[in-house]
Amino acid sequence: MTSRILTPDSHSEDTVTIAHELVPQGYALETARHGSPEFLDLLQTTEFYIGVGQFKHGPEFYRAAPRLKLVQTLSAGYNTYDLDAARAAGVPICNNGGANATAVAEHAIMLMLAVARKLIWQHEGVASGRWRGNDFHSTRLYELEDKVLGIVGLGNIGKKVARRAKAFDMRVLYYDIRRLSVDEEDALGVRFALFTELLKAADIVSLHVPLDRSTRSMIDERALSLMKPTAILINTCRGPVVDEKALFEALRDEKIFGAGLDVMVEEPPRPDHELFALKNAVFTPHAAGPTFDNHWKRWRNAFDNIERVARGQKPFWIVPELA
Repeated sequence: MTSRILTPDSHSEDTVTIAHELVPQGYALETARHGSPEFLDLLQTTEFYIGVGQFKHGPEFYRAAPRLKLVQTLSAGYNTYDLDAARAAGVPICNNGGANATAVAEHAIMLMLAVARKLIWQHEGVASGRWRGNDFHSTRLYELEDKVLGIVGLGNIGKKVARRAKAFDMRVLYYDIRRLSVDEEDALGVRFALFTELLKAADIVSLHVPLDRSTRSMIDERALSLMKPTAILINTCRGPVVDEKALFEALRDEKIFGAGLDVMVEEPPRPDHELFALKNAVFTPHAAGPTFDNHWKRWRNAFDNIERVARGQKPFWIVPELA
């Protein structure tokens, strides 16, 4: 008997092609526009749902899916999912198991370098015909060597950032509610610091936490005031972790050196967002995770989890609130 896997039709054609190449024997992968009559009809007999995080899925979703056994997200974040509804329905929600962790870690390092070396400023100078006419003598550019990197959130992505930072001879501190043992810290080359301690000591603060009540606006005016005037803030997790008004003021007044942001509070942001007027901020469009390479990893992890549940085993990567 074939088991149905349902996913919304919002994936790219390349992504869906990869999914169909990997789907295990005995499973039918169906796509439909989320919320459409076809989608709701398929949901009635769907056992496994693969989402990408843009739909909330309240109680009505679970009522329409009486045979549902698993909600698997291709993303690392899951803040858009209705956890209470999933809990009431008894359906686990699992994230992607770090499938995009390498991509996000590389992106975080890229943003660190782009801000520290003022890449956009240099590019604009060359493209406008000024070559080295950007007055290098009065502009400070920084190296990563010997800088203190403060990682906030040492999960799959945070650990990969730490490993890559060591290749640049950076010194790594971390803050996480789940603290490593001393042996684990030694193996990874990191040291625990309290949150305020980390903010004061770090030359670069890189954020890798999920968005929840405890992390919303954790980088606020007070947090930014603790950072060095030469410090850089990197955010590749979720926009609301940072108070954007406070960040704008800190950057405008040069209370910190710069910021690299892959995520924002409102996505897409309005074109006249005040942060865009600043020269010490670099932006990417929530693009840290979706590389072509990790499409394979994300679907592979999703199908592996589906097969585990079908065998009667507990799935991997259940989100902490539902574990």
